[in-house]
Amino acid sequence: MYVLDASAFINEYHTTEQTASIPMVQEELEGEHAFRFDAMEGSGMHIHLPRDDAVEKVRRAASETGDLDVLSMTDIRLIAATFELDGTLVTDDYAMQNVADRMDVAVDVIAQDGIEEQRNWSFQCSGCGREFDEEKDRCPICGSPLSRKNPS
Repeated sequence: MYVLDASAFINEYHTTEQTASIPMVQEELEGEHAFRFDAMEGSGMHIHLPRDDAVEKVRRAASETGDLDVLSMTDIRLIAATFELDGTLVTDDYAMQNVADRMDVAVDVIAQDGIEEQRNWSFQCSGCGREFDEEKDRCPICGSPLSRKNPS
């Protein structure tokens, strides 16, 4: 089963396999893209609501990779739905791909190149420059904000 992100509707993704999505994706769409969602739902696309425990599992994985702060609740629930359905996530979002990879969830990309490797982001203090593996609101040393840093 292919679980569709908003980018699948925007880029007119086609498959002959079963599809699914979540109601929050429909809320992100406008105009013809929203009509496409409605049409696919009317022709058998499964609408799935992921359980809270699956959502929490995704949040933990996103925290481990350092992607939690860039994922929307829609993104998190979409990954959780794909995990529960043992499906393939259809998205161009790199952060979603990174978390899906961490959770061994298959991904199919649409208009972009997929990720080449999983990344575990680090966080750097904007004040003192120290680096941390875990995301924190502020630097525990000097109190300055942290920013996400590419590990490569």
